[in-house]
Amino acid sequence: MENEGITKSAILLMSLGEDEAAEVFKHLGPRDVQKISAAMATLKGVTRDSVKDVISEFCEQAGDGSPLGGSSSDYIKNVLKKALGDDKSAALIDRILQGGDTSGIEGLKWMGSDAVAELIKNEHPQIIATILVHLERDQASEILAKLSDRTRNDVLLRIATLDGIQPAALKELNDVLTALLSGSKNLKRAAMGGVRAAAEILNFMPGAAETAIIENVKTFDADLAQKIVDEMFVWENLLTLDDRSIQVMLKEIQSESLILALKGSSQELREKVFANMSQRAGEMLREDLEAKGMVRVSDVEAQQKEILKLVRKLADEGQIVMGGAGEEAFV
Repeated sequence: MENEGITKSAILLMSLGEDEAAEVFKHLGPRDVQKISAAMATLKGVTRDSVKDVISEFCEQAGDGSPLGGSSSDYIKNVLKKALGDDKSAALIDRILQGGDTSGIEGLKWMGSDAVAELIKNEHPQIIATILVHLERDQASEILAKLSDRTRNDVLLRIATLDGIQPAALKELNDVLTALLSGSKNLKRAAMGGVRAAAEILNFMPGAAETAIIENVKTFDADLAQKIVDEMFVWENLLTLDDRSIQVMLKEIQSESLILALKGSSQELREKVFANMSQRAGEMLREDLEAKGMVRVSDVEAQQKEILKLVRKLADEGQIVMGGAGEEAFV
């Protein structure tokens, strides 16, 4: 799971020297820096065996490391200062970007979702839509979730119908954000919106919010809503994965996570998972599912979202092949 990988990365970086950890940060994107830094800040009671296990897993490619030591807060402060520079308030780090763009929209990538939402919540929905399509999809989804229902629905609709932005308009928006964030004057070309962008952002939304937004789009344009749904990859679309892809996915998922996610699955999907496990593992999973008591729907949906994020990551890396989302993706 992604969270487990973030924790392992945090442990590994805490076991390196400050200079080495800073060098690693220089090659990470803003979202990875945020997630790993947060994990490093919350590491407590990490045993020597845990460090050894992480390093052993990593050492085939990266060599040996050293055990944790010293104050984690001081360590993180020094690493981030070396990696990101002194301008902590803006969270923009010249050393990581290595002369890259720190201007308006690009600068938002280094901010927390709460801060971005607070900054743009009162802007025109078209402005918000333009900003969100330039951010990572998971960050855009987090920001969207923090807006009012009315604004959220309006913004998603505008994202789905956005097919281009005039360079002059984008530059003007970027200049305004640059002034707010005290970034650089460079302008970086970024991705536009469209149905695919809207679908990818919705893929990270909680189930109830996702459904509400789709229903709102339906009232405006039913065909557009269906196009968005067709571009989404939701839980039951795992049925479209071939057996090899299912097997690759299962290797990356912890048993407890899989049990919780399958509690809200169709019998057909459960059988597909069982069929791609050893007989003994499949029997144990069946027994664990039957023994699992009542669980919150929100917990099931959250776990399914995490696994879907993993699936998309594996697909992006070419390890699995994702099938197309069909009409069953929205019922």
